[in-house]
Formats: sequence, C-alpha cells, structure tokens
Amino acid sequence: MLPAAPAGVLLMPGAGGDPDNPTLVAVADAVEAAGVPARLFGFGSPDRGGFGPAPARTAVARIRAEADRWAAELGVEPRRLVLGGRSFGGRMASVAVAEGQPAAGLVLLSYPLHPPGKPEKLRVEHLPQVGVPVLAVSGATDPFGSPAELAQHLTALRGPLTHVTVDGPHVPRDPVAVADAVVAWLTGPGAG
Repeated sequence: MLPAAPAGVLLMPGAGGDPDNPTLVAVADAVEAAGVPARLFGFGSPDRGGFGPAPARTAVARIRAEADRWAAELGVEPRRLVLGGRSFGGRMASVAVAEGQPAAGLVLLSYPLHPPGKPEKLRVEHLPQVGVPVLAVSGATDPFGSPAELAQHLTALRGPLTHVTVDGPHVPRDPVAVADAVVAWLTGPGAG
C-alpha cells in the first residue's frame, strides 16, 4: 500500500507493445475513475520507425524524461508519481527508480522475471536498489515468472511489496481484475 495518494500514475507498455494495450487502458481508466490522473506513454524504437522495443538505456531515459515532464505539468514533484507498466515497461520503470528516478511507488504488471523457459536468466540485479512501495500483478500461469518465482525473487526489493495473482498467462485474461488490483493498492488504507 502507498502511504499517501499519488498525484498521478504513468504507465508504459511491454516490448513491442503500444500504450493502447487493453490491460493498460483498463488500468488507466479505472485509476482515473478513482480520481487519480493516469497517463499512458509508449517508447517505441526510433530506429524502427517508432515500433518495437527501445533499447533499455533509451527506454529508461525516456521514462525519466516523461515522468519529470508530466510532474511539471501537474505542478508536483516527480516523487508524487507512481511509475510502472506491463512487462518490459514495468521492468524499465523499476530500473529508472533503482537508478534514482523519484517515485511514490511502482506498478509492475506481468513483470518479466526471466525469459520463458530460462529461469536462470533472472532480471533482478537492480531490485535491491528499489526502496519504494511496489505492486506486482501477474498471471497464475505466466511463463516469464510463476507466482512462486516472483514471491521468491521480489523479496530483493527494499520497499514494501504487494503481490496479486490473477487468472491467465503473461497477458492476464481479465483486464478488469488487473485494474481492480491497481486501484485497491493505490486507494487502500494510508493512501488517502
């Protein structure tokens, strides 16, 4: 849970995805209906005509710039925003925070803990530097990290963790269930 209501939620898509992803749209709509501004931001690779994933360094830099820009538009400090996204977008948001981007918290939707079938290739080296509250929402049969794997490896986070499992694989079957989990975390006790 968050200690205070955020000033906004900035969400990024997965690798090769775009901000119109149904899960991201459902989350953004639900967050706004709960009274918190939400912004969807894509960072496709300019080398690929704006499509496909941006390299990690480029994605992190774009997240940082967009978070700072939006915070300025809202008239708040960047530390009042929750950052996150789906898969690659959430992972890059967590890297940005680990590298010093101020944030109120992180929303990691379908965090790609490892490539499918390669549990030895963990993507966790930066997690001990993340000291903000984190919500992780993942599918029960996600090949990028099972609920048990996520529960084990996300303990590396320094901030408090809330982990919610929903039905489905890497793309959960019910975007509304994901959105409900995010809104409950954002608006729960202490976030008033």
